[in-house]
Amino acid sequence: MRALLDLFGREFGDVATYSGAQPDDAWLQRLLARDTFIALGAFQGDTAVGALAAYVLPKFEQPRSEVYIYDLAVAGPHRRQGIATALIRRLQREAAERGAWVIFVQADPGDDPAIALYTKLGTREDVLHFDIEVPGVDPA
Repeated sequence: MRALLDLFGREFGDVATYSGAQPDDAWLQRLLARDTFIALGAFQGDTAVGALAAYVLPKFEQPRSEVYIYDLAVAGPHRRQGIATALIRRLQREAAERGAWVIFVQADPGDDPAIALYTKLGTREDVLHFDIEVPGVDPA
């Protein structure tokens, strides 16, 4: 998991967030033990070259779940080799095992490679995303 965090940090240009204050082993073990969190990695030897983190969201209106891809990254030199697609295909199997009916993900405008990947694999919906601040909590 630490290798995946480091890969996210490097590829997103945000090492401080992903590597600068990683949780302790006990936190990561509890997170990885949950059936509502999915972490997938692609490795070349001992080196992480792809990473995906997703959350299973149990629904209230029907007995089913949705899976949200929170982060997906592939190391620069390993892009365009099918790694991201393979990670999503594996996630589809994991989602089915957890009773999910759909996987969803957001892409930022201008992130053309991500938009092309998700367009190839799914149906595009144009939505707005809002971050709502939690009073009294420092976002840093």
